Amino acid sequence: MAKLKAPIGPADHAAGDEQAAVTMVEYGDYECPHCRHAHPIVQSLQERFGKQLRFVYRNFPLTQIHPHAEMAAEAAEFEGSKGHFWEMHDAIFENQARLDRATLEELASDLGDPADELKTSLKNHEFLPKVKEDFMGGVRSGVNGTPTFFLNGERFDGMAEDLGEGIEELLGSHRRRA
Repeated sequence: MAKLKAPIGPADHAAGDEQAAVTMVEYGDYECPHCRHAHPIVQSLQERFGKQLRFVYRNFPLTQIHPHAEMAAEAAEFEGSKGHFWEMHDAIFENQARLDRATLEELASDLGDPADELKTSLKNHEFLPKVKEDFMGGVRSGVNGTPTFFLNGERFDGMAEDLGEGIEELLGSHRRRA
């Protein structure tokens, strides 16, 4: 089984308790329809498991097949620098069918950030190094498609719909050790 090679650090976007029994890392692509399908599943798992689950999202834009994915990842990172990563993350998935620069600027504006700041950031590729760092961490970890999930550092090779069972198994073994 593949292991997560890039350790979770302060540059990661994490939701949930750092001491949670289970940490789920997703390598995702904002233009990938499978990632869009997994998005509400992940949200329901966060609600279901609460403080027992920490969720980390990392960018893995498949630029050969998704021409807007890298720009969307840069926009999410831009918003992350403004404290709005998760709001932009959700908004991008909700608007996946119309991912273009104008939509991303509109989403930034909806979050209270000037669209011209995002426009400048995208033009200068201000957050492209972070996106590429995420991507390379995924490559080192054996990621070759999206979404790819890791549970407590081990790649989860099942369907997104089966993540809950994987989390339950880890929680069960965590309880037995406690």
